Amino acid sequence: MSLAYPIALSLEEAISPGVRTARTLSEAVGLSPGFRVEGLETGWLHLPEDEARALLSSQGADGPAGHIQQYEDTSGHIVIAVSWWLIADPKSPPRLKPALPDPAQPETPASETGSDHTDDLYFRRGRTKTRRRKPVDPNQLDLFRPTKG
Repeated sequence: MSLAYPIALSLEEAISPGVRTARTLSEAVGLSPGFRVEGLETGWLHLPEDEARALLSSQGADGPAGHIQQYEDTSGHIVIAVSWWLIADPKSPPRLKPALPDPAQPETPASETGSDHTDDLYFRRGRTKTRRRKPVDPNQLDLFRPTKG
């Protein structure tokens, strides 16, 4: 059984009961005609303990389980993570995705940028050692002579 995520315009709509769910992107596109599926989105809710427990218990055996997860922050308060398929109006501009680095541009070394890297501390000479072949002893017997044939 795979995980089904709600299809919603916002975080509030994603946690509301009776929302449509989809397991895959193609299924989410098929279930949301007239909308553009932006992708899988994760939102965080900082709720009081009683509200968080009520939200978690409302996702019983009927609803999709797993798209709502419980965490704790550093002070011990409950934080709820909600994952859902974010849909948008097709006429609105698409959501900006983070740009990938251009492979044609060489990266600047850490020494030029002034930042240290952990690998510089532990791997000063390289990560792998070159293999050296041991010289063959001339007194060694050759048990497997190549056969002609």
